[in-house]
Amino acid sequence: MAAATTSSTSSALSLSGLASGFDWKTFVSNIIAADSSPINALQNTEAKNNSKLSAYTAFTTLMTSLQTSAKALTNSSLFSGTTAKSTNATSSWLSSSSSSTPPGSYTIAVTQLASNTQLAGTSDIGTGIASGTDVSGVTIGSMLTATAVTAGVFTVNGKQVTIATTDSLQDVFNNISTATSGAVTASYDPATDGIKLTSTTPGTPIVLGASNDSSNFLSVAKLNNNGTDTISSDSALGNVSQTAILTSAGLRTPITGTDGSGNGAFTINGVSISYNTGTDSISSIISKINGSTAGVTASYDTNNDRLILTNKTTGNTGLSVSDTSGNLLASLGVTGGTTTYGNNAKFTVNNGPTLTSTSNTITSASSGIAGLNVTVNSQTAETINVATDTTSMTSAVNDFISKYNQVISYIDTNTKVTAANGTVTTSLLSDDREFQSWGSTLRTKVFAAVNNSGSIDQLSDLGIDFTAGSDQLSLKDPTKLQAALQSNPSGVAAFFGNTTSGFASQISHYADTILGTGSGGSGLLKAQTTMLSNTNKSIDLQIARLQQQINAEQARLTSSFQAMESAESTIQGQAAALTKALASTSSSNSN
Repeated sequence: MAAATTSSTSSALSLSGLASGFDWKTFVSNIIAADSSPINALQNTEAKNNSKLSAYTAFTTLMTSLQTSAKALTNSSLFSGTTAKSTNATSSWLSSSSSSTPPGSYTIAVTQLASNTQLAGTSDIGTGIASGTDVSGVTIGSMLTATAVTAGVFTVNGKQVTIATTDSLQDVFNNISTATSGAVTASYDPATDGIKLTSTTPGTPIVLGASNDSSNFLSVAKLNNNGTDTISSDSALGNVSQTAILTSAGLRTPITGTDGSGNGAFTINGVSISYNTGTDSISSIISKINGSTAGVTASYDTNNDRLILTNKTTGNTGLSVSDTSGNLLASLGVTGGTTTYGNNAKFTVNNGPTLTSTSNTITSASSGIAGLNVTVNSQTAETINVATDTTSMTSAVNDFISKYNQVISYIDTNTKVTAANGTVTTSLLSDDREFQSWGSTLRTKVFAAVNNSGSIDQLSDLGIDFTAGSDQLSLKDPTKLQAALQSNPSGVAAFFGNTTSGFASQISHYADTILGTGSGGSGLLKAQTTMLSNTNKSIDLQIARLQQQINAEQARLTSSFQAMESAESTIQGQAAALTKALASTSSSNSN
């Protein structure tokens, strides 16, 4: 019970003035608030320093951009660049030039375009759709033709013939005869691997197809109207299977000469490519060729059932093939194919002698014009004008003006002091005299002339000057700048880029002084930010010490007033007990 009373008393003592009637907690708070005013002042100073550090960070970004822009102007290649453009506004030729290309006009007349050397293999490398005239076992849906036959109807002599992919080729022949009441018969010739339609009435032309046909049988069979009483397939119908393994691809010439496991090899342009007849297909062989270093592209011509190899580069260059183990290339008709050699491009420049190029991109190696590249795609004549690239130069100059104005504007905004109606208003960095001096020095360097032996020694010679009433630069006379860039690009380059006295070089070097980019980061700006950072560290220590003292004083005052409350409570308890005792004694005496 005593413990509960003690706990209750301790809790009661934390209530300000419960016994004494004095609000000592408010009193203590007021004292602590008064003692904390130095901390508040230090925190305000630290906050202002942090704002300055943020301002210096933003300034670093702007100054770095200015330095980058200035360095771009010191690049001599900027002022020696050229552009190449056709005088034909609708030209599809592509042209480019370099700093070494002499300005001028070059009329290029192309009389022959470069082409690729191509080796076309022999046609009909497949076995055909049937080995004999009996086609009753040949199913329409599984015939190896260039295009799969679709089900539907097709028309012969105005009569519709229905076809299904499950029909045999003989079923189709029978259906043609039935639909035409025997007027047209069909047969298959294994020698030509083609279908022949015959009119049973000599001299009566066969008419094929109608606009509402839904099956493509006639086109797949390569049967076309010719106005006679017999129509045969234009060419062989059978094709090899590109996806089946080589031993099941339906090649007319069997593959022989491989080792006991079906391994073989061949070379194209001296590059060896191996294969296996039991795992490779025509499609995988094509992929191997295209993925090799042979420098050719292989493709399968379904219409003519043949393989075609094409050199990846143009020009009159060879294309060699040979079987080294096995006869795969022979079986594919490649070794017996026909090579058509590519052409070199032929052209003249300014009506000069005929020149040649293995590529349709005419370079300095073929034209003799340094740095000029023109990709042609037509046998025509076009004039290419090569001129000084004033666009890139002007863009670089305008970028510098913009970056300089941003830096100066930032310095002015953050150091401005104004007075109105007797009130002086300062800015964040108004008290930073060094920061202000950076702007002054930068203005002086921009305004001053450079020690240059050329005719250009200050910005005004390029039409650039300060805007009246401000520190902002502007391109006041664009024609003056264009004239200098066109007629004296080397002079402009010397003005900006001279490594010791050039205008842009001086600006870049001064930026190094501020940023410290050329001295291990120990520039003027680093000194400013280091000083502020160190000041803030010192402030943090002062705040910590003061806060420790204030916390101790608050604890001492709180403890003292709690003791006072305890004493007051004890006295009040004793007085109440004494009063009660006296009252009891007085009552007893009266009795």
